[in-house]
Amino acid sequence: MRILILGAGKMGSFFTDVLSFEHEVAVYDVNPKRLRFMYNCCRFTQTDEIADFKPELVINAATVKYTLDAFRQVLPVLPPDCIISDIASVKTGLKEFYEHSGFRFVSTHPMFGPTFANLDKLNTENAIIIKEGDHLGRIFFKDIYQRLGLNIFEYTFEEHDETVAYSLSIPFVSTFVFAAVMKHQDAPGTTFKRHMAIAKGVLNEDDYLLQEILFNPHTPAQVEGIRTELNELLDIISHKDAEGMHAYLSKIREKIK
Repeated sequence: MRILILGAGKMGSFFTDVLSFEHEVAVYDVNPKRLRFMYNCCRFTQTDEIADFKPELVINAATVKYTLDAFRQVLPVLPPDCIISDIASVKTGLKEFYEHSGFRFVSTHPMFGPTFANLDKLNTENAIIIKEGDHLGRIFFKDIYQRLGLNIFEYTFEEHDETVAYSLSIPFVSTFVFAAVMKHQDAPGTTFKRHMAIAKGVLNEDDYLLQEILFNPHTPAQVEGIRTELNELLDIISHKDAEGMHAYLSKIREKIK
């Protein structure tokens, strides 16, 4: 299959490595310097090169800020039977875009990033495949994710956004609060150092990605839940309520079993 990957960033490089030995792969990026280390693939910087390549599948791996712009750049030169796809962690606007694009589409979300995941051992990581897409496209990505050892879940666009609001916004907001009250530690403990490593990893992500995840319409309810729990915990601590603390710890231990 002829596969075009949009974006030569971390995930674009990852998918190129995964696919280029079994498929004819090309990578398109407007910045030629980002293509310098792309291996075993064609490297494009012009849309006329895409037209000549005639891709059968497009995987949009551009950063979330430019996902829709990247699609709009290449759609005019794609064959009409080409399947377009994205791997974005934020699906805002994508359902509507696909419905009006005139192309078959598939949308997935590999729920791991190069920041934390061990890309050589992904059997503890997850991927979401959106149900509302082309059948053959979904099968293609399901096969890839199965071969990578990922745990696969199938959701609608709406269910995906609800899941992301829970699984990403809660740890992100918790990390922001940790970083916001941070003070220099001359002798940090193990737990502190682990939290610090997570905070540095999260804050190394693109600002627009963090913003869009937190601007998910399902996020405010999750953040409100954090505030409610903090208020309860603060009340217990302020009153040195030993019985209340024991009950609180018992409650949260049940949640993480």
